[in-house]
Amino acid sequence: MEDLSLVIVGQAGQGVQTVEQFMVGLLKGTGYNVFATKEYMSRVRGGMNSTELRVGSGEKKVRAYVERIDLLIPLHKNAIEHVKHRISDSTTILLDPELIDESKYTQYKCVTVPFTKIQKEIGLKFVNVYAVGVLSGIFKIPHKSGKIFIKERFSKKGDAILKKNFEAFEKGHSIGENLKDLVPEMKKDPQVVNEILLDGNQTVGLGAIAGGCNFISAYPMSPSTGTLTFLAHHSKEFGILVDQAEDEIAAINKAIAAWFTGARAIASTSGGGFDLMCEGLSLAGIIESPLVIHIAQRPGPGTGLPTRTSQEDLNLALYAGHGEFHRIIFAPGSIEQVFHLTQIAFNIADKIQIPVFILTDQYLVDSYYNVKADDMKLVGVEHAFVETDSDYKRYEYTANGITPRGIPGLGTGLIRVDSDEHDEWGHITEDMRGVRDKMTDKRIHKKGKTISEHPTPIPLEPFGGHDAETLVICWGSSYLAVKEAIEEINDPKIAGIHFSQVFPLPKESNSILTKAKKLLLIEGNATGQFTNMLKLYGNIEIPNENLYLKSNGEPLSVEEVKKFIGGAI
Repeated sequence: MEDLSLVIVGQAGQGVQTVEQFMVGLLKGTGYNVFATKEYMSRVRGGMNSTELRVGSGEKKVRAYVERIDLLIPLHKNAIEHVKHRISDSTTILLDPELIDESKYTQYKCVTVPFTKIQKEIGLKFVNVYAVGVLSGIFKIPHKSGKIFIKERFSKKGDAILKKNFEAFEKGHSIGENLKDLVPEMKKDPQVVNEILLDGNQTVGLGAIAGGCNFISAYPMSPSTGTLTFLAHHSKEFGILVDQAEDEIAAINKAIAAWFTGARAIASTSGGGFDLMCEGLSLAGIIESPLVIHIAQRPGPGTGLPTRTSQEDLNLALYAGHGEFHRIIFAPGSIEQVFHLTQIAFNIADKIQIPVFILTDQYLVDSYYNVKADDMKLVGVEHAFVETDSDYKRYEYTANGITPRGIPGLGTGLIRVDSDEHDEWGHITEDMRGVRDKMTDKRIHKKGKTISEHPTPIPLEPFGGHDAETLVICWGSSYLAVKEAIEEINDPKIAGIHFSQVFPLPKESNSILTKAKKLLLIEGNATGQFTNMLKLYGNIEIPNENLYLKSNGEPLSVEEVKKFIGGAI
């Protein structure tokens, strides 16, 4: 077996995410390639939450969500029903007969594990650590490793709590050791131990730090909050000013103000929060301010599904803000791309003086896997502001539409910016036939040419079959599921292509896409937003029968990609 899919299901409050966090760390620390993602309800208690852990054997990298469940741990009486559509004859269920009626599931392979008994002996809140012990025993993870993790997590809660957790782990480990034959022998890769375990939100934060970010303003909103908390946690270490704003209107305006003074700022939010930022975005457009905005997408409209995933906010990022001004939109598809493109976003925003978006989603920011440190490359911070003199014009006309940007206090120039139309000096004007036309040309046409000539940070290159007649298009977080599906199909006539820069379209887009005899496209919304963008800006039209549009809030799985491709060719 190349990899194993382990799923834990329980109520909110049962510690499902604790099991996930412990096991991912323990498995990686033992030498296994790991991937984890979660689905959780928008509530503090109740409902059903689950987490998927994929474990790769040997050098097998696991990077995407699969529907398949090889090993299931249900911690609640309703847990099996919650994931029943994912269970097959090959699934093994670690079932507690006191908790779940085994007679309902005789068609599956069920193995008894006494979760309820342990709950009665030690206490409900220790069942999750007991489950960690069971899994550690199954995967032959040493006692010592588990106890180190437990001590790091619970030492501040006192000796009594720590002792109870040790006891729960030991009891679980002894059960798990007797169940180790349930899973095939999984090979270890010694190199994995030294790799880094990161999720998407952490990586946006790391990319921002590497990109010179020293200011974040945000109002907490799922699923983007992790970026705010990560940067707050490391703020003293890296000299970052963190502002938890009173609302998203304040957040974006503070970010713009920070750029005005020479800082490098990011505003982080989700779609509903960005709605409130649209006026501020337009302000950045007319004053030609750099701005980096992270939108972690979730299903809308309205509150929608606040803890689920989607790719519904591409149009929002593309058309937000009244008036006409340019922007760049990145949509990374992997942890490595998140790190790289977040750094690039700061440099481009600084140089071209426009908003740059980083579009992620709940699936990407809440998923994590191990990466090599060498794959997380530093781009370098490229500041673009200048020291001014007394004759400085903030909006001086230039050949490429980009005026050298001064900041207050650096030089003798006076820095004037205004949300009204303005002349080269920054003075308000209503000269419609002279200044207005020139400023519009400056903001749009010349700057647009500069953007279109800017090289795409991650080259647009097909992956998969070398003699491909069918090309599967994807963008953002769908990348790794599509990539794995195409690798498993292993057909030289089928290839994939991933857009990590969705606007403007990379200049090589048309030449690559028109070579294929058949184009398929996969995206996480109901209206084909990127499909329409390709038609509008790339003159590429894809018929409806060649689209796979998913908008129910669930992540894209490797299996459904394979099924779609198989049915479409």
